[in-house]
Amino acid sequence: MEPVQWPHAAQCAVQFTFDFDAETNWISRDPKNLKHPGTLSQGTYGAKVGVPKVLELLREEGLKATFFVPGWVAEHRTERVEQILAAGHEVGHHGYLHKWVDPDCPEEELEEMERGLEALQSKVGVRPVGYRSPAGETSPNIIRLLVERGFLYDSSLMDDINPYRHVLPDGRCGPVELPWHWSLDDAPFMLSSIKVHRPIFTNDHIFEIWAEEFREIYRWGGLFTLVMHPQAIGRPSRLALLRRFIAYTRTFPNVWYANAQEVAQAWLDQKGPGDVAPQAISPFLV
Repeated sequence: MEPVQWPHAAQCAVQFTFDFDAETNWISRDPKNLKHPGTLSQGTYGAKVGVPKVLELLREEGLKATFFVPGWVAEHRTERVEQILAAGHEVGHHGYLHKWVDPDCPEEELEEMERGLEALQSKVGVRPVGYRSPAGETSPNIIRLLVERGFLYDSSLMDDINPYRHVLPDGRCGPVELPWHWSLDDAPFMLSSIKVHRPIFTNDHIFEIWAEEFREIYRWGGLFTLVMHPQAIGRPSRLALLRRFIAYTRTFPNVWYANAQEVAQAWLDQKGPGDVAPQAISPFLV
């Protein structure tokens, strides 16, 4: 695996990312949840309490992050998204209603893409350069839509620990991919509901997974992507977990903390716009 030359001669890069789904996480999963305020209230907590407390933590830690925001959230939680931007954080595209990507319905993928873009532009004045698919799924059509709309990066796949470049079947270069993984996502450990019940894990359990994964990615010289949700990580004890984890990463020398746009641009600047290795070709696009 070819090492990445990170800025400032860093050993590895760390990006803290937040999927600010608010209520869309529950509405898109089951529209009937609109009649279930108890279920929706988890998403409401993310907007009401989670985001302000996360912003407070990031300010105190001196870190800049990327928040992936569905268009519906930009429309209905506009003030919170404005606060994210005012604090200097990046806002990326996360669909419109957080609908899961369905490769058999390209017209729905287009609608989610366009409505999300329009909402972010009209409500908070953002033309995002990055995209993360809802629930960690994508399609060849989504990658094509990102290329046609000039996106710099995507963060939807789990096939590497380093950034790489998508290539379309016609040879066009696509966005830079910033990989992630479920083990570095707070949702499997923290989010549960009456219909989709998951066990709730202790902070020590989660910290051990995150810390061990960070230690090895650091040793490999890769990209560490932490995926969080304000409705989950924004709970009181979970914020303490995040502080503890940030402190742990700072015991390692030469760590570069950046938002997703900065990571993608740094990788592109290193590789050059036309430098695409064979392994960068997305298998499902060939």
